Amino acid sequence: MIERPSPNFDARPAGRPIDMVVIHYTGMRSAKAAVARLCDLEAGVSAHYVIDEDGSVTRLVGEAKRAWHAGQAWWRGEADINARSIGVELINPGHEFGYRAFPEAQMGALEGLAHDILGRHPIAARNVVGHADVAPRRKRDPGELFDWQRLAGAGVGLWPVAATPAMADPEALRAMLAEVGYETEDLAATLTAFQRRFRPVRVDGAADAETAGLVAAVVALCRQPGS
Repeated sequence: MIERPSPNFDARPAGRPIDMVVIHYTGMRSAKAAVARLCDLEAGVSAHYVIDEDGSVTRLVGEAKRAWHAGQAWWRGEADINARSIGVELINPGHEFGYRAFPEAQMGALEGLAHDILGRHPIAARNVVGHADVAPRRKRDPGELFDWQRLAGAGVGLWPVAATPAMADPEALRAMLAEVGYETEDLAATLTAFQRRFRPVRVDGAADAETAGLVAAVVALCRQPGS
């Protein structure tokens, strides 16, 4: 592992367990530019780890400290996501600069790192999330090309094996999404974030029957012990 300390961190609140992993993409033109920004005191942003497309892992902030990666966010009733999470940035130009699939070496390195993190902290499957999940009105990362199904298959996070289309009642969907953990002030934005993760072939924010069935399937997973 490469060590590249960032000055952008502070102390975690006393007694606050680490119970989340938040996955991002860097959204910058190059790995060099991304790491430089995450280590720039004036930028005021950081993450615990950065994984390059070749699979190399760089540690910027020790896990015992609060890195500044999630920004204004919300999950399962709490707003200080940085206080409770490990932030992992994946080198990728993002939607603005030529979004592309995440290479095998990068995904493999993420699986290994995630397993290490889960071995150190009590993180439930439903609390392995993307930046868009915790900030659906602001963020799109890691985006629809990120392979959440593969990650869940490796024992990191969750993925519905089967879903049956269901009635798409907006208020019922809002309640179910909130049960999963989402902020639902803007239902279309939250549905879009959900679809990026669980139905990446069509991301339109529509409350259709397929999306409703997937939401119900994810709720059922979240209700299982240990999730």
